[in-house]
Amino acid sequence: MDAPEFFSPQVSEARRFYLNLNPPKRAPLSVVSGGCEHCAPNYEIHRPTFPFYSIEYVMRGRGSLTLQNRRHTLLPGGVFSYGPGVRQDIIADPSDPPIKYFVDFFGLKSKEILRHCNLAPGSTSQIFPPNGIQNLFDELIRCGQNASARSSELCSKLLECLVLKVSESRAPKGGVETLSFTTYQQCHQHIERDFHRLKTLRQIADECHVDAAYLCRLFKRYDHQSPYQFLMRLKMNLAAEWLQQSGTLVKQVAVRAGFNDQFHFSRAFKNVLGVAPDAFRRLR
Repeated sequence: MDAPEFFSPQVSEARRFYLNLNPPKRAPLSVVSGGCEHCAPNYEIHRPTFPFYSIEYVMRGRGSLTLQNRRHTLLPGGVFSYGPGVRQDIIADPSDPPIKYFVDFFGLKSKEILRHCNLAPGSTSQIFPPNGIQNLFDELIRCGQNASARSSELCSKLLECLVLKVSESRAPKGGVETLSFTTYQQCHQHIERDFHRLKTLRQIADECHVDAAYLCRLFKRYDHQSPYQFLMRLKMNLAAEWLQQSGTLVKQVAVRAGFNDQFHFSRAFKNVLGVAPDAFRRLR
């Protein structure tokens, strides 16, 4: 199928798919097209409007973006949206032209899902890490190009997952907020790296050189869970793997997970995974 005329020819390489370019007007959510474009150094887009809603994501490279007369710099991890009635001007940096993904969609739920991730048409955001949504876009392209009977439904579900991931991965844009986000990242990485030996909130805070109450506020703002909940989830996921090993006793797993009290371990396991360790072993 030839590319629709709203696609720029100024690309050096592209992977694209097209589903229904004339979606039903009352459809709840319908992915129209999507893909990945390696922009040429002379890449430019100037559109006063667009027939569908769109999310674009810069995986690599730089450029400038103007949405509704507001100028933005495009960097890796940049995400932006537009739609009917929203003017877009996208210009590649000739010295480092972007590689960007996009998905175009239509339907009654379109504005709702964009609002859900604070990406209303004409707005921008930044995600962390910059490659955090690349795999979802790649899967979206694979499903779209597969052209199976379920491609349309699969692409719509992947779009909803993509929106959730954008919301989860949002990074602050600057100022004091950037400093707090950097502190959160460092604490998150510390827990993720050393969760095997970490036991308490106080220990985490001391090793990260922050106040425990401030650490909790950071996780509430950026992770929607407490640092201790994050620690327990990591521990219990690993404990679940150990429990799957034949002949392993619950008390042995409790000790390996850093619990001196088997009852305390069992209660923590159930709080995280919803079932007690013994019940979990019977699920095999």
